Amino acid sequence: MSKPKLPLHIKILIGLGLGITWAVISTMMGWNRFTLDWVLPFGKIFISLLKLIAVPLVLFSIIKGIVDLKDVSRLGRLGMKTLLIYLSTTILAVTIGLTLANLLKPGGSEMSEQRILNRMSYELWVEATEGVNHLDGHSFLHDPQYAALAERARSMAQIQPDNKLQERMKQAEQSRQSGPLKFLEDIIPENLFFTLSNNGLMLQVIFFALFFGMVLLQIPQSKSLTLITVIEAINDVFLKMVDVVMKGAPFFVFALMAGKTAEMIGDSPDGLSALGHLFSNLLRYSLTVVIGLALVLFVVYPLIMILLTGKKLGMNPMQAYRWFFRSMSPAQFLAFSTSSSAATLPVTMECVRDNLKVSKEVTSFVLPIGATVNMDGTSLYQAIAVIFLAQFHMVDLTLAQQLTIVLTATLASIGSAAIPSAGLIMLIIVLQSVGLNPAWIAIIFPVDRILDMCRTVVNVTGDAMVATVIETTERKSNGI
Repeated sequence: MSKPKLPLHIKILIGLGLGITWAVISTMMGWNRFTLDWVLPFGKIFISLLKLIAVPLVLFSIIKGIVDLKDVSRLGRLGMKTLLIYLSTTILAVTIGLTLANLLKPGGSEMSEQRILNRMSYELWVEATEGVNHLDGHSFLHDPQYAALAERARSMAQIQPDNKLQERMKQAEQSRQSGPLKFLEDIIPENLFFTLSNNGLMLQVIFFALFFGMVLLQIPQSKSLTLITVIEAINDVFLKMVDVVMKGAPFFVFALMAGKTAEMIGDSPDGLSALGHLFSNLLRYSLTVVIGLALVLFVVYPLIMILLTGKKLGMNPMQAYRWFFRSMSPAQFLAFSTSSSAATLPVTMECVRDNLKVSKEVTSFVLPIGATVNMDGTSLYQAIAVIFLAQFHMVDLTLAQQLTIVLTATLASIGSAAIPSAGLIMLIIVLQSVGLNPAWIAIIFPVDRILDMCRTVVNVTGDAMVATVIETTERKSNGI
């Protein structure tokens, strides 16, 4: 009888623990340089693989989602209503995330030695990365009163320049100086291949995917069927790529955490105190995300459903509240265990169709689209994560930069694949969009799996809420 295999998230947690343990032991044994030179590169390879998959995964996921509509005319009243509600809830979720992050300050607000070192690591990354500028006017690295810390920060730094950010930062600067409709011009790509080769041009990728998918539906099926089959196959390939990469995640996470923890500890004898600083901030970050997800799940969704459906459900608000969550509990538990909206989709459709009594037509239309474009939990998490990482490194983001996070997180969520850890890929894009170091995702990786499980529950519940609202409003418009 074969022994049961450990779930992937358990393996990742083991890799996290071993990575941190290795970093502590290697520091005590004087092997810090070995860890940085021979272990950390495998963690950087992991980040590169995620970035490699991000753009094509978004492209083909969105095209497939549009093609699944089968009929472009269905993008009329029903389609626009569905997309409008999905977009509105996503913007609301991102706004809630930004508000909580600014109020609770999970990245810290005190002027501690470790936070100054974190800030200096950011400034060193800016200096080493061509085309990137400081997001604020502060400079601790060249302040004489912090000279000793600056020397320590430089000895800890192992940063490689990222030349791909140059063009992206130029575009960001031009955008700040341009007119109010410049963003509409920037959404339209001039060169598809240039767009696909630049992660920072994700809005153009999303536009092309939507345009391509809608036009493809208007071509006779006899001509488009082969291409649709190819697109679905390519999409499956990239989904499988994520699956393959995540199979090696325990090892990559070990390398990433060992290297990043070794960087943080450094060669200083009191460097181990940095671990306490990191984990206390991670705890505050996790609580902030959970509070935000709970607000969306238990307050925002029920309010939207009750306000938009009125008395059409035939029950009072409290009855509707209990009925909705009781009906969706099987899908919610599955979403929590799998961290995948796609894997949960069959059960979600069954719960919505059989328990919430939504018609088959609305169920088959709204939920598959929702599994692709409705990622409220993921968007909220991305907003909090970016603010947390900026606070952790003492980077002050302006209101305009935070609005960029709202826009990028909202649109990036459209192409966020409904699979475990896909949010990390999109977080890289959001970090890049505001000029922050994408390698910072290593800091939040220790708690990402648990938070991924929580935010997937929000994503699935949001799909069901929208389907219920669409069904009720469609009945009302049809006089039923």
